[in-house]
Amino acid sequence: MIMRRRILTALAFLTALSASAQDFHVTQILQAPNLLNPGAVGVYDGWERIAVQHRNQWLGGGTTYMTTGLAADANFFKSDRKQKAHLGVGVQFYNDIAGNSGYGLQTGSVAVSGILPVGNGSQLSLGIQGGVGNRTGNMSRLLYDSQWNGNNAYDPTLLSGETGSLSSFIYLDASAGLFYQFDGGQSSFARNNDVKFQAGFAGYHLNAPAMRFRTGSSEQLARKYVGMLKYSMDIPGSKMAFDAQFAQFVQGGHYESILGLILRRRFQDGGKITGFSQDAFIGLGVYTRLRDAISPTMQIDWRGFHFGVSYDLTLSALRYGYKGGSLEFSISYTNLNNALFKTRRKGFR
Repeated sequence: MIMRRRILTALAFLTALSASAQDFHVTQILQAPNLLNPGAVGVYDGWERIAVQHRNQWLGGGTTYMTTGLAADANFFKSDRKQKAHLGVGVQFYNDIAGNSGYGLQTGSVAVSGILPVGNGSQLSLGIQGGVGNRTGNMSRLLYDSQWNGNNAYDPTLLSGETGSLSSFIYLDASAGLFYQFDGGQSSFARNNDVKFQAGFAGYHLNAPAMRFRTGSSEQLARKYVGMLKYSMDIPGSKMAFDAQFAQFVQGGHYESILGLILRRRFQDGGKITGFSQDAFIGLGVYTRLRDAISPTMQIDWRGFHFGVSYDLTLSALRYGYKGGSLEFSISYTNLNNALFKTRRKGFR
C-alpha cells in the first residue's frame, strides 16, 4: 500500500508538469469571482466583500493537496439610491500545494472593473486583472522504487537514478472578462418574486507566460477561457428560493464543466427594496464536475455572512488510487446596508 501511494504521488506530480501547467480548481467556484471573471469584481449587493476559501483534496491520499485563497473587493463611486456607473476593485491571493514534493503555486493579483447600468436592473461590466505567480517544488522529497532495498525498507542513501531538478520561477499574468447581471430586486418585481441572472465570459493568462520548470527548458502557460451562467429566483408565495449555476473552463485542450443547484429556505425576511441581499437563508444542494466528482453542499447566508461546506465524492478513475474525497470550506462577509458591523453607508452621487 505504501509503495502504491508513492508511485501514485509521483505520477500525479509528473502529470501536473506535463499538462501545460493547468490551473488548480475549486468546487464552490462562485464564491471566488476573481477565478471566474475579472468583470464580476464589485458586482454584488453591498459595498465591501472579503472571502476565504480552503480545499483539502483527496483526504485519503496519504499526502497533502491543499488550496487556500483570500479575496477582497469593494465598490467605488456607487450610489445607495440609484444605479450609476462605478468602479469595482479587488485583490486575491492563492496558495496551492500538491504532493510530497511540495509542488506549489502562489499567486497574487489586482482586478479593476468598470460597471455600467444598461437598463432597469441591468449592469454590464468590463474587468481587467494583472498579477504575479510563483511556481515552486522540490523533487528531492520524492521517493522512488529504486530506493527500496532488498529488506523491503526505504534507504535514502541509494541513488534514485532520476535526473533533473525543478526550478522555482516567477511570472507575470494578465486576464480580462465581460460580465452581465440582471437583478430583479432593482426593478419592478414584487417581493417574493425576485430574479437574478448573471452571465460572463473571460480569458485568463492572455499573455501566455513562460513556464520554466527545468533549467534550459520552457513552455507556455495555456490560455484559459471561462464561460458562466447563474440564475436565482424566489419561488412565489413561499419561503423557498433556488440557485442554478454553470461554469465551463477550457484550457489548452483540457475541459472542466461545473453544474450546481442549491435549494434555499428563507428563515429571516429582509426588506422589499434590495431583495436577496437582506434575507437570511439556509441552503442544501449539489455541485458536480462532469465525469469527475459529485459534491453535496450546504450553505448559510445571514446578515452579510456566507458559509459554505462541500464534500467531493470522486467518480473518475482517481478514486481507485486515493480513498476518500475532497473537503472544501468557504466563508465570506459582505458589507450590506443592514449587515452586522455597519448599518448604513452613504454612496457618492
